[in-house]
Amino acid sequence: MLALILLAAAAAEPEPITVTGNAWAPFISPMGEPFRSRAAGDDTLGRWFSQADRDGNGAIIKAELQGDATRFFATLDLDGDGQLLPVEVVTYEFQTAPEIQVNSRWRDPRGEGRSTRKTGPRNGYDHRGLQGAARYALLNIPQPVAAADSNFDRLVTLEEFRAAAANRFVLLDKNGDGSLELAELRAQLPPLRKDQRRAKPDAPDNRLGTTVKISD
Repeated sequence: MLALILLAAAAAEPEPITVTGNAWAPFISPMGEPFRSRAAGDDTLGRWFSQADRDGNGAIIKAELQGDATRFFATLDLDGDGQLLPVEVVTYEFQTAPEIQVNSRWRDPRGEGRSTRKTGPRNGYDHRGLQGAARYALLNIPQPVAAADSNFDRLVTLEEFRAAAANRFVLLDKNGDGSLELAELRAQLPPLRKDQRRAKPDAPDNRLGTTVKISD
């Protein structure tokens, strides 16, 4: 009888969640897609930019950012119902971009010993004071997928995701010219550690991450 009880209890236990680790800190796109380095110094921002710049003219317009959001949304919408359920958002956090979790840690690129590391990677961003995806992104948004839930119903629809892309385009378009160039975006990344060795640990993050109301 005891053996049967133990077998029944074991069968009722849920499947464990597997967290996938990655060797290098990624670039997280404005909509939350991770782009990981293939080697130390890889231009992950440039890889995302080339993908989003659909016409290849060297600039991203709002429609292209929304198109990139639509493409990424389709990869997150596992059941294809046009909305991201809480379980799909959890899958994003644990499988697609586990680096955004609060307890994730930087790791040195291969070939660089731990003795060279102090408060962050030698070839990475200064992430002190930032949370979640903001440590690797252009905008200070810790969870860029869940943040698209504008009506707080714990569901993210494609319409909400595209609207969030439009909002974030405005935040990134500092000069208001209606297009985003690679150099313009590169300047908005978190500061490199080599430029921040004397920065105060609690220095404020001046990047914008709040939602603004605009017309789609």
